[in-house]
Amino acid sequence: MCGIAGELRFDNQPADLAAVERITQSLTARGPDACGFNSQGPLALGHRRLKIMDLCEASGQPMVDSALGLSMVFNGAIYNYPELRAELEALGYRFFSEGDTEVLLKGFHAWGEALLPRLNGMFAFAIWQRDVQELFIARDRLGIKPLYLSRTGERLRFASTLPALLKGGDIAGVLNPVALNHYMSFHAVVPAPDTLIAGIEKLPPGTFMRVAASGKTSQHRWWTLEFGASEEEQGYSFEDWQERTLTTLRESVALRHRAAVDVGVLLSGGVDSSLLVGLLREAGAADNLQTFSIGFQDAGGERGDEFKYSDLIAQHYGTRHHQLRIQEKEILEQLPAAFRAMSEPMVSHDCIAFYLLSREVSKHCKVVQSGQGADELFAGYHWYPQVDGAEDPVEAYLNAFRDRSFEEYADTVQQQWVKGDFSGDFVRQHFAQPGADAAVDKALRIDSTVMLVDDPVKRVDNMTMAWGLEARVPFLDHNVAELSARIPAKYKLPDGGKYVLKEAARKVIPAAVIDRPKGYFPVPGLKHLQGDTLNWVRELLTDPSQDRGLYNPAMLDKLFNDPEGQLTPLRGSKLWQLAAVNLWLSEQGL
Repeated sequence: MCGIAGELRFDNQPADLAAVERITQSLTARGPDACGFNSQGPLALGHRRLKIMDLCEASGQPMVDSALGLSMVFNGAIYNYPELRAELEALGYRFFSEGDTEVLLKGFHAWGEALLPRLNGMFAFAIWQRDVQELFIARDRLGIKPLYLSRTGERLRFASTLPALLKGGDIAGVLNPVALNHYMSFHAVVPAPDTLIAGIEKLPPGTFMRVAASGKTSQHRWWTLEFGASEEEQGYSFEDWQERTLTTLRESVALRHRAAVDVGVLLSGGVDSSLLVGLLREAGAADNLQTFSIGFQDAGGERGDEFKYSDLIAQHYGTRHHQLRIQEKEILEQLPAAFRAMSEPMVSHDCIAFYLLSREVSKHCKVVQSGQGADELFAGYHWYPQVDGAEDPVEAYLNAFRDRSFEEYADTVQQQWVKGDFSGDFVRQHFAQPGADAAVDKALRIDSTVMLVDDPVKRVDNMTMAWGLEARVPFLDHNVAELSARIPAKYKLPDGGKYVLKEAARKVIPAAVIDRPKGYFPVPGLKHLQGDTLNWVRELLTDPSQDRGLYNPAMLDKLFNDPEGQLTPLRGSKLWQLAAVNLWLSEQGL
């Protein structure tokens, strides 16, 4: 778990090490334990290290193996690295360190791009091949680890965060109208390769890129999520799928329990995080297993915590439980810092929750398991039944998930930003792709490979790494994801969704947690804008010094006249969404 950066020149000039140093140092929060640089002619690499797998200096980065002609920087964790190391040792490779970084380096030398399907983990890495003068960049299957790119005619730069790339200079900071439409319409999800800043892209998940020192570039998708049961699974009963689900999750949780430091759990009190606690106990987690929950002030008649259920699990398993309750005043004080930590603006209220929870957790441990991904993989959201039975599944999905129609988007922003219905076109094109036949599977595919990557997963990565905390997500083990895609929808949709997962969970955790009403990670004060929070948002959106020519004044007036009545289909505040863009741009100095 770290922050990585680098530059490759295309113009026969040495890499700008000073720029790479600025970019790397801005990633200090992601890797507070050590820092390193390496420069070789057209290439410079930078790394900030968070020590988890191997605490020794031998695993420091950038890692250089002169005998193999390879050097690399790596962010993430490869959970099956001991098994891969044994394979490599059988091939004759010798190791000077004990961690997963060197396994990646030598695995690439042995297998090239064929290494990627062998990996179980989360990763973004770059490997420089000295003898052929080529950079190989790759990202994990579900985009758990981020990688941002900035390219000109003279050079390519990469980094773990977008704000870090801005520190390198020579990026104008102009907004990307395609991304703005996605942000304002597609619930703040901006699909790769776009970002809100023109000239900065992100490498899509499950993708690798080869970049030569000449500038010649190729990009390939190395993993896709295919839907539908295999031939041998066609006769599986509901009980068979339950057993497969539980077995695969057990393996995933146990694998992610590997670490040289203590592992805790972010415990919301829902089925997903509660199941992780139960499975960790099965996997032999010590009696001092730590769990962490957060709650906020009630607002608008909505409760701001789910402590009732997280306490139930903590007591049932005897964990060392930590409760964190946040008042409105602290939310307002900490929002700017949380937005500074975002690689891209995110509107979900969960962001401030995860930011403050991560601050607390980082005082006690360096690694936590978190339940992201279960809703997207096992059909836990309310719109899946709507799509499943719809005459027009695309419109059903858009109506249920999209924050604004294109017409409302055009009324919300000023005319220069109205370039097209990019979010609507993206969904229509995605639903038309092969690989998923049923309408509900198409919805699950877009949510698990796009929405999940650029909302919940990005949120957890950004907010935990702001405090040097590694978050592991067992539901996003590729074996779990691939299994979920093969399970027929009729076993996922009943009982409010996640039916097969809930029934499997009954064999592990108390039924009271499973049979409860579905909850979310609530921050009512950012949904029901009132009092000091509303005044703060008003000042942010009406201050002339914050005017970037984005919004129509008439729409702002409409939203301020009824701040609680103007909610998205997902019950988020439309007013808060506009304020979030302004706040993020301000905190990035744009």
